Amino acid sequence: MKAIVYEGIKNVKVKEVSDPSIEKADDIIVKVTSTAICGSDLHLIHGMVPNMPKGFVLGHETMGIVEEIGKDVHKVKKGDRVIVPFPISCGHCWFCQHDLWSQCDNSNENGEVGAIFGYSNTYGGYDGGQAEYLRVPYANIGPTIVPEELADEQVLFLTDILPTSYWGVENGGVKSGDTVVVLGCGPVGLLTIKWAAFQGAKRIIAVDYVGYRLEHAKKYGVEVVNFEEHDNAGEYIKEITHGGADVVIDCVGMDGKMTAIEMVETALKLQGGSKSAIEIATQAVRKGGTVSMVGVYGARYNNFPLGDFFARNITLKMGQCPAQSYVNRIMTLIKTGKFDATDIITHKLTLDKGEHAYEIFDKKQDNCIKVILKP
Repeated sequence: MKAIVYEGIKNVKVKEVSDPSIEKADDIIVKVTSTAICGSDLHLIHGMVPNMPKGFVLGHETMGIVEEIGKDVHKVKKGDRVIVPFPISCGHCWFCQHDLWSQCDNSNENGEVGAIFGYSNTYGGYDGGQAEYLRVPYANIGPTIVPEELADEQVLFLTDILPTSYWGVENGGVKSGDTVVVLGCGPVGLLTIKWAAFQGAKRIIAVDYVGYRLEHAKKYGVEVVNFEEHDNAGEYIKEITHGGADVVIDCVGMDGKMTAIEMVETALKLQGGSKSAIEIATQAVRKGGTVSMVGVYGARYNNFPLGDFFARNITLKMGQCPAQSYVNRIMTLIKTGKFDATDIITHKLTLDKGEHAYEIFDKKQDNCIKVILKP
């Protein structure tokens, strides 16, 4: 089959690889109909996630048709159209039983965190779904059947960025009347803005430095701040909000624009990327407020501003979204026309164009916000 594989830092290729096969009795094989590139995939190709072997199949946002099932699979059958949430979860460990699906104790033999499709050996070593076929383990837990009337584009993001953005807003405790700052206007950030509005936030401020992404955020009727236009964007937001926002949601993570020192430290593995979003958050949140971090972070960070958070009684919440907990409730909102995420799709390409897709997404070319790939 054809698949997009990691061949080294900033080097992905579309190659012929072996078809997946049933390995355990509760596996299924999915024939991929749509897959997407996620911002966190860029961390892999930038060398920020360890244990990425060459030839590793990328991708954790995938849906398709069930092609083959193991003998113990009862949740889905051959021919069902399913979305596959990104956390690989066993369903019966303590963490899965307590809705912490992304922290599954059994899916990843290589570390404490739960496994993720297409996300290095550190995260379980499972091939991803930017391919013609995907092996899905624990198939009685993750895959969810999609209503026939919903197009792939409407439901594909249930695999990751729709639950992640929803969870970020819920984790931050956003409620009616709140002032919310969203750091980052990539796919997750834009959906976070929409969920914050859905939850009744009175004032939403979107922060980024990429012009076309800020223009897209403006379409939602929110305020925007280009942090490059301010000497201290956090203090500016604190000033215009008269003391800071109730909730700051960091959708940036390692994608933050790095200083020269951060670039050197990251190259030397002294820290896991930029901490610019964290620093803005320390100033933009009000005393007693909450910072919800859904952007992916890497290793330990030098000079993390813990004292600034402590001094102002800030609540920090963070982590990998337990996506399975949110799939059905968001699916209902999509089905009833109460939420739509398709406006962030800027490019639909064939899987053959995978290298080009990564390039324009990574380098922010051609006004690229979100790419969907069709095998």
